[in-house]
Amino acid sequence: MTERIWLKSYPPGVPSDIDTSQYTSLVDLVEESFRKNAKKVAYSFMGKDITYAQTDSLSQAFAAYLQSLGLVKGDRVAIMMLNMPQYPVAVAGILRAGMVVVNVNPLYTPRELEHQLKDSGAKAIVVIETFATTLEKCIAATPVKHVVLCAMGDQLGLLKGSLVNYVVRNVKKMVPAYNLPNAVRFNAAIAMGTKAPFKKQTTRADDVAVLQYTGGTTGVSKGAVLLHRNVIANVLQSEAWNEPVMKKVPANEQPTSVCAIPLYHIFAFTVGMMLSMRTGGKMILIANPRDIPGVLKELAKHKIHSFPAVNTLFNGLANHPDFSKVDWSHLKVSVGGGSAVQSSVAKLWFEKTGCPICEGYGLSETSPSASCNVVTATAYTGTIGVPLPSTYMKLLDDDGKEVPPGQSGEIAIKGPQVMAGYWQRPDETAKVMTTDGYFKTGDVGMVDDKGFFRIVDRKKDMILVSGFNVFPTELEDVVAQIPGVLECACVGVPDAKSGEAVKLVIVKKDPNLSEADVRAFCKDNLTGYKQPKVIEFRADLPKTPVGKILRRELRVK
Repeated sequence: MTERIWLKSYPPGVPSDIDTSQYTSLVDLVEESFRKNAKKVAYSFMGKDITYAQTDSLSQAFAAYLQSLGLVKGDRVAIMMLNMPQYPVAVAGILRAGMVVVNVNPLYTPRELEHQLKDSGAKAIVVIETFATTLEKCIAATPVKHVVLCAMGDQLGLLKGSLVNYVVRNVKKMVPAYNLPNAVRFNAAIAMGTKAPFKKQTTRADDVAVLQYTGGTTGVSKGAVLLHRNVIANVLQSEAWNEPVMKKVPANEQPTSVCAIPLYHIFAFTVGMMLSMRTGGKMILIANPRDIPGVLKELAKHKIHSFPAVNTLFNGLANHPDFSKVDWSHLKVSVGGGSAVQSSVAKLWFEKTGCPICEGYGLSETSPSASCNVVTATAYTGTIGVPLPSTYMKLLDDDGKEVPPGQSGEIAIKGPQVMAGYWQRPDETAKVMTTDGYFKTGDVGMVDDKGFFRIVDRKKDMILVSGFNVFPTELEDVVAQIPGVLECACVGVPDAKSGEAVKLVIVKKDPNLSEADVRAFCKDNLTGYKQPKVIEFRADLPKTPVGKILRRELRVK
């Protein structure tokens, strides 16, 4: 779609294109922020504030430490941590040393971790001790030669840090025994780096900044190669998109965002950490977003302006009795990503905060943001919004041809945020990139005459009932409107009569909700072939650490 029909839907002041040339690298962006915002708070963690100046000196020391190990420009360094101050320090240090960040899910099994470390060729890893036992089980089979061990309290000062570490290790028993004899403690690495020379690198826009591994839902996990210019572009696109509401933050208030999505996830990495760095914001680091009471207790201490999150977190917070203890009146933008935001959750969030959830869309391969709903809108659209500045999107059929208006097709994306390809997998890259530079997402969508795209579903999640296509997202959105439903998911299961049938799994909000209630609601709201044949109630749904529901696990159980 060369004609960008969506530009007429942009709010006043949002540019159709962004200038990505203002930084030659993420190092430029980060170091500019350190200079401009030295005295401001960069991160707030467990009641401790860390300034931009502190982050500057810590990250430079970490960069010097990595260089002192003999690592060179282009070497990959893995980070396997929770949301804690050492994460952004490590990221800035790795990039300043001219090296490549490899974000790792800390909940990986040894098998998954081994694959990622071998595939990326990582020579060093920064890991929180809670998951050191996982690394111990696979490190011998990987190229990793250097291990930096972090503890939860490392950056909280001697007294508080020691107490936090004692509780984590001895009271909560969250650190299983491990044996990594050559590992160096994070604070010791910083101390060594402070005394070592730092050799500033020449980093260019086309250098690799991040290897972002995809979830592996379509087979083996692959590393999306994100160049410095890809991430810079997405930071600037996101900033421009949020500007109509973020400009309303009073001049005497520092823009403050919540980082409850894990930083290893590209959504938190770019739209959280890097965007906050660009705007000189304060970021509240939440290590355990599943502890809803703990999250709300922490948020009650701050004025919050920006909250990127996933549907499950918005839902969990809004339904908690302590929700009103947080002052939500300063909230300017709530960005929903990672998975579809349900209309019932969006409605409840808007009722309780006065700030609409602005659903966006993207993938690891697009750094991640490709489209978003308009931040000034208050109505839930059920769409993924319109393409961001400098971004093109179109719908393709199975032969790669653009489909006519009104038809569904595979969403394809072109823009400065699109990856360079998959790490050392030209065959896989060729499968997803078109000859004219579009990335094929594997998501089926439709577009309206105003340029708003709607996800119909992922190709592989589609359920085929007697020849009719059934898309789980639609059913889940309908069922989520039942007052007694907290969460739900649906999948296709084999059926002798219709080929496949719809299985619906529900987590109750109201214990009195019955199967008959659900069936009656579905009968009223869904055509016959879309109605669930099997309804199952469960205490919880299987999810990724980011909060995305794992439909594939529901199929096999």
